[in-house]
Amino acid sequence: MNASKVSAIPEGMHTITPHLACERAAEAIDFYKQAFGAEELSRFPGADGRIMHAALRIGDSVFFLANEFPEWNSFGPLALKGTTVTIQLYVPDADSAFQQAVDAGAKVVMPLDDMFWGDRYGTVEDPFGHRWSIATRKRNVTIEEMREAARRMPTNSSAEKE
Repeated sequence: MNASKVSAIPEGMHTITPHLACERAAEAIDFYKQAFGAEELSRFPGADGRIMHAALRIGDSVFFLANEFPEWNSFGPLALKGTTVTIQLYVPDADSAFQQAVDAGAKVVMPLDDMFWGDRYGTVEDPFGHRWSIATRKRNVTIEEMREAARRMPTNSSAEKE
């Protein structure tokens, strides 16, 4: 038996790795390549043609993707009528990355803007229901500066009445 030591975290991986599911995983892979410059690392189709597991890399980060498998209680955001997760992408140029995603078919959820926490930041939703925030750090801001800026933000008066 080989007694060589196996790394607990595979080379090239990070501690947290998103694993997405969606109805049309093969189309999603093509979209992520076009929208975010993703590199496909691997793809494992099942006997029925659905993708059981794929690995893609954007920048220095890997994420996994699979088709929905209702028989395993695995559904994508469209089947669930929304998502509670947003995947954050830090990029050198948020404006061009945001436009590239929109040109590929992403829907703008929150337009790009300069935010009080120091990022140029916006959010898109891909055609498969996953949300992606796209950001570039423009300036470093202290916690106190963020708190003060947040205090100056207008509040939603209708939410206050509830």
